[in-house]
Amino acid sequence: MTRAQQIGVVIGLAIVAALTMLRADDPGIFKLIRGVTFDEYQRLVPRSFEPMPVRVVDIDEASLREFGQWPWPRDRLALLVDRLSQMGAAAIAFDVLFAEPDRLSPRNVVREVAGVDPLLAEKLPDNDEIFAGSIAGKPVVLGFGLSNEGGYRPPVKAGFAFTGESPVSAPPFLRASTPLRPQLEANAAGLGHISLNPGNPSPVVRAVPLFLTDGEQLYPNLAMEALRVAQGVSTYVLSGAPDRAGVMTSAKIGDFVVPLTAAGELWLYVTPDRAERYISARQVIAGAGVSPDVAAAVNGSIIFVGTSAAGLQDIRVTALGENVPGVSLHAQAVEQILSGQFLSRPDWADGLEILVIAVLGCLLVVVTTFVSPAVALICGLLITAMALVASWLSFLYAGLLFDPLAPIISGSITHFAATSFRILVIDRERRAVRRAFGHYLSPSLLHRIEHTRDALRLGGDDRELTVMFVDVRNFTEISERLAPAEVVRFLNTLLDALSRHVVANEGTLDKFIGDSIMAFWNAPIDVTDHATKAVRAALAMRETLTELNAGDAFGFGPGQQVGIGIGIHTGLACVGNMGAKTRFNYSAVGDAVNVAARIESCCKEVGFDILISDSTAKLVQTMALVEAGAIPLKGKSSRTKILAVVGNERVAASREFAALDIVHRQLIQALHSHSRNTRKLVGTAKLRAAQVIGGLTEFYQRISARTDHFREVSEDIEKNAAD
Repeated sequence: MTRAQQIGVVIGLAIVAALTMLRADDPGIFKLIRGVTFDEYQRLVPRSFEPMPVRVVDIDEASLREFGQWPWPRDRLALLVDRLSQMGAAAIAFDVLFAEPDRLSPRNVVREVAGVDPLLAEKLPDNDEIFAGSIAGKPVVLGFGLSNEGGYRPPVKAGFAFTGESPVSAPPFLRASTPLRPQLEANAAGLGHISLNPGNPSPVVRAVPLFLTDGEQLYPNLAMEALRVAQGVSTYVLSGAPDRAGVMTSAKIGDFVVPLTAAGELWLYVTPDRAERYISARQVIAGAGVSPDVAAAVNGSIIFVGTSAAGLQDIRVTALGENVPGVSLHAQAVEQILSGQFLSRPDWADGLEILVIAVLGCLLVVVTTFVSPAVALICGLLITAMALVASWLSFLYAGLLFDPLAPIISGSITHFAATSFRILVIDRERRAVRRAFGHYLSPSLLHRIEHTRDALRLGGDDRELTVMFVDVRNFTEISERLAPAEVVRFLNTLLDALSRHVVANEGTLDKFIGDSIMAFWNAPIDVTDHATKAVRAALAMRETLTELNAGDAFGFGPGQQVGIGIGIHTGLACVGNMGAKTRFNYSAVGDAVNVAARIESCCKEVGFDILISDSTAKLVQTMALVEAGAIPLKGKSSRTKILAVVGNERVAASREFAALDIVHRQLIQALHSHSRNTRKLVGTAKLRAAQVIGGLTEFYQRISARTDHFREVSEDIEKNAAD
């Protein structure tokens, strides 16, 4: 394991630990995401509506138009109870608070009239007494609300039995409640709280607390009390955890067992709101009597009395996104219990999700660090798919609620962080590779290696290349008088300075061979005017070497000049990766390479530092060139015409070079014809050359000894003409 990998693992595991602790803390954003996920599940597969013996008597807009605004006189509610009881309602639960006296009661109205005898008022009927008398002995459940003031707690009409450890401290805490009218509270068969989501800031009602606690006593909600009264049951049997107090697992009410959360909540599995669930209150208390359909619907049913009127502000949002009367959610809770279709989030679900985040996070860190980002991405996608599928199937077939998004989000963060770290490290290493190999390879080759598929496979392609060889003159003599370390320092100084011009002119540095450089142009990518750029690189090397010698950059002292020879040829070569599969070089081979090497070796014989072949010269005709004859090259059956590079286009356009070119052409003609005027022309050429470049002096000194190189050219020309 590299140090970078060790650091990556440590950072990745630290992120996993932080995410695991964050999930264990379960902040609000996680709860919100979890709730929205479960909502989506219900929207995809809501609970099917089935006719159940549960109805809502709705104080709707039509009822308010017929019988007046709310609150109604309680003698009218007494009539409602009487009618429902006569029709055989199994239980009548009011999702209404009766905390204050009925202000519309005749007794209370007369008391507020000035001058009326109080004794007369006492003789008038009291609606609260009428209502209390109506509910007495009937299966009526009244609701109570929660309060933050006072310390009143309502009486409990049922008993409680426990299995396992005591779950009394599990439900939400009841600080106080709003007192009901004493006679109503006493005559009701059951009392239940009507709060659907106490303490929950979410407007969506997802889970309903079936019980509240004050730490000593449990208080059922309206739906539970309605179900209990309908069955004539006197006791709730609550199951707690076998080894831990303060946890609820289920509640048994008569024939029904309800799975609960640890806090005693029922996850609502709702249906779309249906008109079949509702009966308008005006249909029950209408003067014309009750229709047979209404009587049949009420008979044997648990009846919830509440309101859907918008002005009474008892509208709630379900998991399906529907706005429904709050009373309908009490009815749906009972429907759900009767149907046996429950949603359950086990108390170990949080622990499982935390464990999944930790385990999968560690797995992603290891995979991302040691395998590859692509494999890690595939693993991450598989984990995401598995989490979603497992969560969905658990909901669909078992009604279990497992959060898939917390592990997915945590895994995504872990994968992103680990991948980002790896990319940063790889990018840093890539920059290091560029710095290291940028001295030896051209930027185009580096770009090709980095971005081309199979760029490093073995094999090659035939391409037209311009090949350059550079060699140090008299290197053996130089190395003999220097220590090995000094030789290395000398070569590093020289070759570094010269090789920069290859890269600067879009060339590829093939290799350093002792005191020599091999480079080529037009590979691995096409280079326009590659011959021209190669010649310009050679001219730049000449200038750089002059500066190095002038500044005594090699430390040889004054008068000790370093010389180089450069040979350039353009021709067909095979270029590509060559060697073994595990170790290879990007290089070029072929006749063009051999010719360039042979031309460079002729620089000493010709007495000039830059020589090019005729094929290269045809591509750089704007340069200042002079013919250097046709020389025999090792391994070649015929002589090769070469030219000396005097300077660039600016030199070629100068008057000095024009004068030299005229004399040089005359000299070449004299050499071809064996003219006696050759020596005089050589002297004149030296004078003209001194005005252009000093390096040509030795070239012209040796040209008289190379007359056969020029005669051969003449003979070849005559032979070609004859053919």
